[in-house]
Amino acid sequence: MSERTGLVTFVGKPVTLTGNEIKVGDKAPDFTGINQNLEPVSLSSFKGKTVVVAIYPSIDTGVCQKQNRKFNEVANSMKDVVVLSVSLDLPFAQKRFCLAEGLESIVTLSDHKEREFGNKYGFLIKELALLARGTVIIDKEGTVQLVEIVPEIATEPDYDTALSLLEKLK
Repeated sequence: MSERTGLVTFVGKPVTLTGNEIKVGDKAPDFTGINQNLEPVSLSSFKGKTVVVAIYPSIDTGVCQKQNRKFNEVANSMKDVVVLSVSLDLPFAQKRFCLAEGLESIVTLSDHKEREFGNKYGFLIKELALLARGTVIIDKEGTVQLVEIVPEIATEPDYDTALSLLEKLK
């Protein structure tokens, strides 16, 4: 497992990302997270669909909430696109937020138990035991088409680039 420092800051301070660095063109590694009903859900469950993995540190922050609302809109508007919303939050917190906000189109997955996504995709922040913010897009054949790790965790991802790519993958 590798460590990378300098790619990401948290409130201006550099943090270390651990795990395998995923790149565009890679075959997307399968991973399993826990959904709102405490059931395991794997990436492979969505074979044949375009998958957006929206990664964020904590559902209890404003930027993370905006990110989830935006990607819920994406999931609502694009047929054959699945949005997996992944964090280390407990499934209970993810469910509470989605119910309060009426977000029914994203699939929330908690990586808290095994940290499988964080380690396989290189998004785990060593110093904070949280996931870095970002977006991964996987095409219908299971190939990674976009990897965005947001340089400053307190800022939102580049939605325009993600949406533009999703339009091309239709």
